[in-house]
Amino acid sequence: MSTGDARMAATQPMTKKLFIKTHGCQMNEYDSSRMADLLGESHRLELTDDEGEADVILLNTCSIREKAQEKVFHQLGRWKKLKAAKPDLVIGVGGCVASQEGENIRKRAPHVDMVFGPQTLHRLPTMLDARAKSATPIQAVDVTFPEIEKFDHLPKPKSDGATAFVSVMEGCSKYCTFCVVPYTRGEEVSRPFESVMEEVVHLAEQGVREINLLGQNVNAYRGLDDDGDEIDLAELIACVAAVDGIDRIRFTTSHPVEFSDSLIEAYGEIPELVSHLHLPVQSGADRILAAMKRGHGRDMYIDKLERIRALRPDISFSSDFIIGFPGETDEDFEQTMDLIHRIGFDASFSFIYSKRPGTPASSLPDETPEAVKKQRLAILQDRLNQQTQQISRRMVGNVERILVTGFSPRDPGQLSGRTENNRVVNFRADDPTSLIGYFVDVTIVEAFPNSLRGELASSERH
Repeated sequence: MSTGDARMAATQPMTKKLFIKTHGCQMNEYDSSRMADLLGESHRLELTDDEGEADVILLNTCSIREKAQEKVFHQLGRWKKLKAAKPDLVIGVGGCVASQEGENIRKRAPHVDMVFGPQTLHRLPTMLDARAKSATPIQAVDVTFPEIEKFDHLPKPKSDGATAFVSVMEGCSKYCTFCVVPYTRGEEVSRPFESVMEEVVHLAEQGVREINLLGQNVNAYRGLDDDGDEIDLAELIACVAAVDGIDRIRFTTSHPVEFSDSLIEAYGEIPELVSHLHLPVQSGADRILAAMKRGHGRDMYIDKLERIRALRPDISFSSDFIIGFPGETDEDFEQTMDLIHRIGFDASFSFIYSKRPGTPASSLPDETPEAVKKQRLAILQDRLNQQTQQISRRMVGNVERILVTGFSPRDPGQLSGRTENNRVVNFRADDPTSLIGYFVDVTIVEAFPNSLRGELASSERH
């Protein structure tokens, strides 16, 4: 390096680093990626995996799991040491726990500089500027619900992979008795149709081949187009499928009540819509579903899935189950197990019920011993694991089209991709880098508990 180059390098400001820790759902993962895009554009912050070298640390929180608040404060306690060693470090807390706790975070963790909700993350640059201009540390708390405003202030998303998430709506208006989402993310609000489509087209231009449409209750999507006409999720999916380059579409998470006839019919009309559906049921007992205020019964749920399966015989279904909801009896649990057997669920999520502060269910009497709940959960998870493994073993010998997303994290010598039913497939190829971002046909040769092994059936890329 010449003397002039060295002098220039010395006078240039060092790139500041951003560290984001994300808890919870895919909506939070999406929000975290948008925070990175936003602060990368506004403050030239560069993402780092090392919190120790960060200039700004953000914690994107989730309130679904048990003791979520305490886990947040424990994390903030660990970061207090980083702040002590580096006083200019900026610490921010966002997400659903931030919405719930608000000012309490300021009181319990005074070293936190910013508290923001899921709907106000677009105000982060303003918060950072205010913090930088202050001679003494200040705290900004903004956990309001300005509806869909944030999408008007976020930069165009960046993607360096073959898959991407697109948030199409925020909040939920179902008010299930166990759920905090309506209180932490607000009521259902849909993004305008054109706004969603612009993001999809932008991602496709960057090489994205698979889009996952996101929302707390995504099939309640009712976005307005420029003419003021309402677009439902089925019509949105059809429009996304028409975008050049987009060959796979998923959507997460759905509610049975909002699973419309037009959305069911989409499985017979839109080949880009994958043959996999995650549709949370929570319980197989009508009595418990009523206590949860789910708004649907067992028979209605079964009917919708059977109609979809008639259009897509090869489709796989997954779901969410809450075990040990207040008042759940052995008979209620048996009805859930019967539903699992009848539908043949694949790769589902299941948890023991835990009280969420402020929800109606938190005040219900609960006399079921914890040991019984744990036993029920073990029985249910064993059954679900058996069904998942059976489906995987039946796939051995099949030729599956997978979207190659990159190298296997456990074996860099293998490529990795996913089938339509969301299974990871690892395989080897002579020219691996040429296949990343493309669809290839792979013969499944072996089934493992959490993945499949395949061999290239053809060198052709799609």
